[in-house]
Amino acid sequence: MSFVDGDFVKIEYDAWRAVDNKLVYTTDEKKAEENGIHYKDVKYGPQLIVIGKSNTIQGLDKAIKSMSVNESKKIELEPKDAFGERDPNLVRIMPLSDFRARNINPQVGMQVDLDGIIAVIRSVNSGRVVVDANHPLAGEKLIYNVKVVEKLDKDEDRVKALLEASSLAPKTLKVEAEVVRMQFGGDVDKNADFFVNKSTAIASIFRYMDKINKVFSEEEYDRPKGNTGGADKAQAQA
Repeated sequence: MSFVDGDFVKIEYDAWRAVDNKLVYTTDEKKAEENGIHYKDVKYGPQLIVIGKSNTIQGLDKAIKSMSVNESKKIELEPKDAFGERDPNLVRIMPLSDFRARNINPQVGMQVDLDGIIAVIRSVNSGRVVVDANHPLAGEKLIYNVKVVEKLDKDEDRVKALLEASSLAPKTLKVEAEVVRMQFGGDVDKNADFFVNKSTAIASIFRYMDKINKVFSEEEYDRPKGNTGGADKAQAQA
């Protein structure tokens, strides 16, 4: 069995930098903690890959396409099939005053957002700051141990996986023909992250699921405790 473009699969993997055998990525939270690469904002566990849709690195996508569910494989990827070769044009020198104007105190190794471009500070010296917008693993050969754990065939499972990838868990979810309907209960914190994540998830549904033409999202809001005027609940539809 192999996969075709558009298939939804979930994978587990560990990835090492070939030059020093250092673990750089993993879907196993315990391994991440043991190797000092645990990040609180990372969602651990099986990761969703949509074959042929460029939501993972090229070499990994190609290797997974020829695998089967429950199959494990060791994959060695050259830089061109991983995060690309290093581009010297993405390394530049900026005056320290630019960072002070942004209220940033630059430190070596710090990641900074420069007008939507994420860069790493490589050096700070004599009023000059060297920033590098290459991916941190650009130019590196990587070794992956990857396992395909599941293939998602049902549209509802696919939508649910896309929502989970954006840290969303609706109270109800229904997919019928070309329409997705989802409801978020009053227990969900409707903060700025929620609305950004929802927008990202809806964009992903349209990007990866050609048959879906409409998405309805309903939100339920509970009246704050102590506020007794009016009805107990209000609903808003977006």
